[in-house]
Amino acid sequence: MTDPHVERYKAALDFAERQVAQLTTNAPDFFPIYTENGRWQHGGELWTDWTGGFLAGMMWQFFRRTQDAQWRGRAEHYSRLLEHRQHDRNVHDLGFIFLNTYRPWFEATGEPHLRDVLIQAGRTLAMRFQPKGEYLSSFIGPQSLFIDIMMNVPLIFYAANETGDEDLRRIATAHCRTTRDRLVRPDGSTAHEGLFDVDSGEFQGESTHQGLAPDSAWARGLAWSLYGYSQVYALTGEKEWLDVAERNADYWLTHLPKDHVPYWDFRADLSQPLPWGPQKDSSAAAIAASGLLDLELQTPALDRAVAYRETALAMLDALVAPEYLAVDTPGWEGILKHGVYHTKKNLGVDESVMWGEFFFVEALTKVVDKEH
Repeated sequence: MTDPHVERYKAALDFAERQVAQLTTNAPDFFPIYTENGRWQHGGELWTDWTGGFLAGMMWQFFRRTQDAQWRGRAEHYSRLLEHRQHDRNVHDLGFIFLNTYRPWFEATGEPHLRDVLIQAGRTLAMRFQPKGEYLSSFIGPQSLFIDIMMNVPLIFYAANETGDEDLRRIATAHCRTTRDRLVRPDGSTAHEGLFDVDSGEFQGESTHQGLAPDSAWARGLAWSLYGYSQVYALTGEKEWLDVAERNADYWLTHLPKDHVPYWDFRADLSQPLPWGPQKDSSAAAIAASGLLDLELQTPALDRAVAYRETALAMLDALVAPEYLAVDTPGWEGILKHGVYHTKKNLGVDESVMWGEFFFVEALTKVVDKEH
């Protein structure tokens, strides 16, 4: 029997294909990060260049679903434009860039060069390791650990699995443990950033760039952790990582608003004006939905599996409605409205953001693929 969600999800994916195709026509070889007033091309600040893999990654998702040769050609072309970044030591986001592009490309062809790029990118990311504190540092500096890096460390595990390099595995494992012990709280919520003394490696405390406060619960950061630890479990089979992902999921499920789309921070003061108060973040919902669909298949507990799937589908059902899907918003160039990039810098607030687009497409595709 066909899942009643599937037809709505297919329609949303068809719309997503049209929006991405239009972007590539209007702005060839352009990798946007967020919209301003629904437009991808503008003069706003990047903050950091980390999202190229999401545009190319959507193209691979479209090809996976449709087997359309045109999407395959676009996906290869846009992925190739990112290849030089396998040596980029300025960002902590190489997993975002390469796991969503060169991994599906390699899986589709088995070409050794593609594997070599993935391995080199993993080795480059591992160079961020701070031996004293045992973590991969963020682009902010050697003292800074971001929860976001949990979405990138799977690239190092991937390279370790492909090469048998135990030093890479040691680095990745140490990072995951430090992040668990310093940024993931007992209740499953997460801090955005941890600060360390570079000379001694001593942990100095929680901090944030994008959350409401150091001790708050920035929604996208929690989604990064949930999904990231799930991916690490998939690559290692080590139960300690599944335990962290499930702890994150517990917090998500028990704190999600009734409309199934989180505010940008779970502890946002809803009495305050926008954007500090009741600003939704559709991108966090999309990330968490995709992660929960994976956790559904990973958890050994049937009740958890049911809860993860039901919550993921409830979030996706909310996101495919016109309030969030831009299908009925003339002139809007993105797919998913009401995303948030950086509240404090007022970048991409209540806009489309490229990671929200990607994880929305990925989550929908997981559900649609399961029916075929």
